[in-house]
Amino acid sequence: MFVPRSLFLTRGVGNHTEHLASFELALRDAQVAEYNLVSVSSIFPPGCKLIPRSQGLRQLSPGQIVFSVIARQQTREPNRLISASIGVAIPNDSSQYGYLSEHHAFGLKGQVAGDYAEDLAAQMLATTLGIDFDVYKSYDEKKEI
Repeated sequence: MFVPRSLFLTRGVGNHTEHLASFELALRDAQVAEYNLVSVSSIFPPGCKLIPRSQGLRQLSPGQIVFSVIARQQTREPNRLISASIGVAIPNDSSQYGYLSEHHAFGLKGQVAGDYAEDLAAQMLATTLGIDFDVYKSYDEKKEI
């Protein structure tokens, strides 16, 4: 059974007229282009530790298969505001699993898209823990819960 013991976050941006080339440039910017990324769903494993990107990259080798939760957005429209973000919700009890959420949007600035992704992850975690989580409260109020 393979369960990750550590996880790191990264981000990248790529600009090119071809979607594949822009994705490659974004992977380079994120410093993960030399790995074979395999997309997985959004569970933060029990006992897993969130580590700095630099520490995580030192544990990898070029060509290695790396399981990844990826948020990706693209457009060919000049000046179109796009965003892709990952939200993280880690329970206080490290024996329980948490959530990672992907959010892809048009027209949202980075902070707003990031807050939305965090909110999604927190909602998913709250429902598994039986916590009443009012989706209509402000982000700051929900973050404390």
